Amino acid sequence: MTVVSSKEFAINQNKYFDLAMKEQVFIQRGDNIFLFTHSNEKFKSELIFEPDEDFYQSISMEELRKRVLNDVHQWYKEKNESNSNSSNTAIS
Repeated sequence: MTVVSSKEFAINQNKYFDLAMKEQVFIQRGDNIFLFTHSNEKFKSELIFEPDEDFYQSISMEELRKRVLNDVHQWYKEKNESNSNSSNTAIS
């Protein structure tokens, strides 16, 4: 099993066509994952993945960005407060 981005797949299509003859190749495009594999059956279509418990616990990239930014701001604030407290102590 191999997982590649849609860009990587587009750049190296021959490589992944050959690989799909031997194993399953998953192509990730955004939040979607597609299965690319060899089949002797014509026009067979299956739903490979269904959302599971972990999927519903996940967060979006925007939510992750907000949380990280909030953590960085909090860390910066605590560091500045710590520096100002230590400089006040040194003056006294």
